[in-house]
Amino acid sequence: MTERRIRIGLQLQPQHADYDAIRRTASAAEDLGADIIFNWDHFYPLYGDPDGKHFECWTMLGAWAESTSRVEIGALVTCNSYRNPELLADMARTVDHISGGRLILGIGSGWFEKDYDEYGYEFGTAGGRLDDLAESLPRIESRLAKLNPAPTRKIPVLIGGGGEKKTLKLVAKHGDIWHGFGDPEVVGRKVKILDQHCADVGRDPAEIERSCGVQGEPDELGPQLLELGVTTFTVGVGGPDYDLGALEKWIAWREKNQS
Repeated sequence: MTERRIRIGLQLQPQHADYDAIRRTASAAEDLGADIIFNWDHFYPLYGDPDGKHFECWTMLGAWAESTSRVEIGALVTCNSYRNPELLADMARTVDHISGGRLILGIGSGWFEKDYDEYGYEFGTAGGRLDDLAESLPRIESRLAKLNPAPTRKIPVLIGGGGEKKTLKLVAKHGDIWHGFGDPEVVGRKVKILDQHCADVGRDPAEIERSCGVQGEPDELGPQLLELGVTTFTVGVGGPDYDLGALEKWIAWREKNQS
C-alpha cells in the first residue's frame, strides 16, 4: 500500500443553521487545521426537525471555494440522481477553478426518498439508482475531458457507499477515493472486497485512498482503521451550534501520528 499522509475531514452538515454560522464554522475548521471540509447533497435535514432549515449543496461549494483558501472541499456525497452528469461535470470543473484546484468530486447513487418525492425525481430502486451511477461516471469523465478550460487538475472522484457487488466495483473502476462507514470489522471486510474488485479490473488498489466516517475516540479507533489502510477520517457536525470538539481531537491525533 502506498504511504499516504493522514487527513482529517469535517462533514459540515448544512441543516438547522443560518448560513452565517455555516460560513463561520467552515473558516474555523480551516483555521484548526482540517484537511477537507465536506457538506452533503440533500434538500431537507436528515435528523432533527424534518422540515428545519437547510441549504443546497453545490451553491454552497461555490461559496466555500471563495471563502476558504487552503482546505479541499466537496460533497459527501453528491446524489447522482439530481443533476445531469454532463452538467455536474461542468459544475465540478467550475468550482475546481474558483477554488484554485481544491475540489473533491464526491458522488453516490442517492437514498433519501423525501428529497426525490419533494423535488420530483423518480426514486425507483436501489439497484436502478446504482445502475444510473454506473452509466453516469463515464459520462462525467468524458465531459471533464472536453471542457474548455480544462480542470486545473485531475479532479479526485470520491465514491461513497459500501455495496459489495456494485458500489465497490464502481470504486475499483472509477474512484480515486472510497468513503465508507462502520466499525473496523465492517471496514476491513469492505476493504478486502474492494481489493478483489481492483484485481478483477486490473487496477492497483494502492491507487485508491480509503476514507471513513468516524465517531468515537481517535486514540482507540484511529490505529485500527489505519491498520486497514484508511488514511482519511471524517467527523460530522450539525447545526445550529456546530461543535468542533471532535474535529480538534482528531486533528491532534493526526499531529501525533503523522509520519
